[in-house]
Amino acid sequence: MLKKEEQELQIDQEKLERDRNLHIREMKRLVHESASRFKDGVILHHRYLLLHLIGKGGFSEVHKVFDMQEMRFAACKIHQLHKDWKEDKKANYIKHSIREYEIHKKLENSRVVKFYDVFEVDDNTFCTVLEYVDGHDLDFILKQQKCLSEREAKSVITQTMRALKYLNEIKPPIIHYDLKPGNILLGSEDSGWDIKLTDFGLSKVVEKESPDGMELTSQGAGTYWYLPPECFVISNEPPMISSKVDVWSVGVIFYQCLFGRKPFGNEQSQASILHENTILKATEVIFPEKRPVSKEAKDFIRRCLTYRKEDRPDILTLSLDPYLKSPKK
Repeated sequence: MLKKEEQELQIDQEKLERDRNLHIREMKRLVHESASRFKDGVILHHRYLLLHLIGKGGFSEVHKVFDMQEMRFAACKIHQLHKDWKEDKKANYIKHSIREYEIHKKLENSRVVKFYDVFEVDDNTFCTVLEYVDGHDLDFILKQQKCLSEREAKSVITQTMRALKYLNEIKPPIIHYDLKPGNILLGSEDSGWDIKLTDFGLSKVVEKESPDGMELTSQGAGTYWYLPPECFVISNEPPMISSKVDVWSVGVIFYQCLFGRKPFGNEQSQASILHENTILKATEVIFPEKRPVSKEAKDFIRRCLTYRKEDRPDILTLSLDPYLKSPKK
């Protein structure tokens, strides 16, 4: 009886913790919304009516808007350059943003967030308008639930792989390079978690296909828990990368969905991962014993997290993996 009561208390405690996190998140959102110079009811570019703030990043805010021309909801990302920035820093930020939307606007796939528009507000502010997804990102879901069932996690990964397959089949192919739970948007649970990829700020366009891949010119960028060992190799020549970078990220995300923790550097900071060469030492993936997960799922993760990039499958090969195929009815 005591054990049963203890389990019930544990469930109640977890629910209260989730409610507390939601409350804190909403309080932060309201503080950012009240401090923003873009208030609800403002109309941008003579067509986008601001409804409410969705979230705030380093130098940008994302608002839910209503497009009065197309008669649809959209997400408006407002980029604000700091007035005290030097001109070269402003130019670099704008160049980076232009490159992102040049890549994004050409993408047309049901598993990729649609790019609608870009416009200037003033000398230090410009906006990109994207498809509005009514739901949360995978990072939010994992913080609330800690982990997913294998069936749910497999559905998320299968849909993510369809998006990545599309990115690798178009000409020229694209490496996402910043694949992580925060960049996987999930439609509302009522729609069965319809996923869409977003944020192409670090994406690489493979202009010249070669067996060795392409040079990594932005070493040090990205989210370290989700990047493979080859991105951390220091030498005189830049590392060579391919779509196998995204394959490694898929393995890390799937592991996190199933076990509620990252396979490498889970409790570490980005600086600590870099300082201790955590990912360069990630030669073997270890699975927690308590969580019941199929052998097939673990084997799939091992294939994704193959240490040597030469032995790791690329995206197109992984998309044909037997584990991802639906069982016959």
